[in-house]
Amino acid sequence: MRYLVTLKVTARPDGPPPADLMEAIAKLGQEATEAGTLLDTSGLAGSAEGARVEVSGGRLIVSDGPFAEAKELISYALYEVRSKEEAVEWATRFLRLHRDLWPGWEGEADVLRLFRPEDFAPPA
Repeated sequence: MRYLVTLKVTARPDGPPPADLMEAIAKLGQEATEAGTLLDTSGLAGSAEGARVEVSGGRLIVSDGPFAEAKELISYALYEVRSKEEAVEWATRFLRLHRDLWPGWEGEADVLRLFRPEDFAPPA
């Protein structure tokens, strides 16, 4: 099963992330890649560089960023795992690094299963 994990920041100390945090994140990513579970990961530019497309009242509306949000979506990771619990474990390890190595940082990760073609197959 594939899971998309998105990372949102709710509070962060001033300045860049600590070097030891970035080193630990790289090590965790290498471990997940070598385990064959991490398929892709990247940071995301701020919403000021994006747009939102929505349907409201039967109209298509396109709005340029930035968007006033309490939480800023900053990165994602795509995992191929055997279960939701395994995806949650990788996300937990990632957030634990932030908690332990960047005092004052707060955030959350959403763990979302991606549909597979068989999820839409007609019943046999």
